[in-house]
Amino acid sequence: MAGAEPVKTKSDLPIRLASALVMVGMVGAVLWLGGYVWIGFVVLVAGLVLWEWNRLVRAVGRSPQAEVLWLFLGAMYVTGAALAMIQVRINYTALGVAFTYLAPVIAVDVGAYFVGRAIGGPKIAPKLSPSKTWAGLGGGAAAASCVIIAVVVSGWVPDMGETASVTAILLAIAAGVVIAVVAQSGDFFESWMKRRAGVKDSSHLIPGHGGVFDRVDGFLAVFFVIFCVNVAPGLARGSF
Repeated sequence: MAGAEPVKTKSDLPIRLASALVMVGMVGAVLWLGGYVWIGFVVLVAGLVLWEWNRLVRAVGRSPQAEVLWLFLGAMYVTGAALAMIQVRINYTALGVAFTYLAPVIAVDVGAYFVGRAIGGPKIAPKLSPSKTWAGLGGGAAAASCVIIAVVVSGWVPDMGETASVTAILLAIAAGVVIAVVAQSGDFFESWMKRRAGVKDSSHLIPGHGGVFDRVDGFLAVFFVIFCVNVAPGLARGSF
């Protein structure tokens, strides 16, 4: 009797790549257009994230009072990050936002993925995210720092000027480390929410990638910190 042929599993890599290309193209287009187009895009993304947040909260089965509190906290968190995203586009060109604010967060994910897979080692929080390692965090911080250093010393971004001093490079490295820690914290926070809700993805809106929250968890954390440091004080003074 002939042995049974092994079952072939279909890879979702083509779908993931296609979705990623669409997302990159969409973000690049609306970022370039700016103005109300960018604001509308940010509001749309924020609304989808809040919808997924509410799904995760309700899946946990909290008390009505706790559920209302979590929905309120989610609205504050997502709205704060959205306001920061809008504000940085007002203050910077599309190129400035792309290289100064978006690229470092993307670099964290890329650096953490490749360095984590190459080196492995101790996990940061195995119960929350088994694939995240300390080596990966270091790789993410290094990648983000390299992006910021390139922006600072090369003059690619007219908004940032060109400051190839030792102090500027040290500050760029420090910024890369902070961005990596904050972005990974946002990833862990969403992983904790999903684990509590008993789901793998926040939704299935993006083919091959899960939900919108899954894709922007690190961005949300970073831009919420920007909101707390830069935007909130301005709102308190009556300026934006």
